[in-house]
Amino acid sequence: MQRSRSSKPKTNPCAQEAVKRLLLIDDHPIMRHGLAQLIRAEEGLTVCGEAGNARDGLSAVTNLKPDLVVIDLTLPDKNGLELLKDIQAMHPGTLCLVLSMHDEAMYGERALRAGARGYIMKEAAADYLIAAARKVLSGGIYVSESMASRMLEQVTGNRAKAVSLETLTDRELEVLEMIGQGVATKIIAERLCISARTVEAHRAHIKDKLAITDGAALVRYAVQWVESQNKV
Repeated sequence: MQRSRSSKPKTNPCAQEAVKRLLLIDDHPIMRHGLAQLIRAEEGLTVCGEAGNARDGLSAVTNLKPDLVVIDLTLPDKNGLELLKDIQAMHPGTLCLVLSMHDEAMYGERALRAGARGYIMKEAAADYLIAAARKVLSGGIYVSESMASRMLEQVTGNRAKAVSLETLTDRELEVLEMIGQGVATKIIAERLCISARTVEAHRAHIKDKLAITDGAALVRYAVQWVESQNKV
């Protein structure tokens, strides 16, 4: 008599994709909480950790090895652009997505050059964060339509290079922001771990690139720019 084979359902190990783990680096606990709720409500995504500053964020990347790191540019101990560079230097290929209050026209391309795979304004997080995260996780790059158009214009040579903040290096922009916040040269040097002479060199380069003639005018320009950024 022939035995009947048991008809157990076959399981396909590829039927369900592994849950993607996201690390949040933002200095505002309420913001992190809201982002975590948004992410955990989505199928296939979860939050594996949070950090409120660059030092803890870099440590979390090392220990948790997340699939995607969501980074704010404004952190208490280090500029987010520098953190992006640190992550790529220590953990090459780590996927990073910037979520910032700063205007993408000023920081979007800088973030991509520093190693990010996407850039979103915080005001658009509720509508676009999940789509951006999924696109980056699938190997793509996420930017807004307006930013994509600007980048295309640059590539095709249709955009004239004007005297503007875009001509500044990341470090020069960081120095300009501190000048606008009223930080003295000596303190800027200490925060950036550079000499006061180097800070003065950055100031000179900034004035030259922005066609500013004297130090007082530079301070006025920096203060106005910082105030405009805070209104964004």
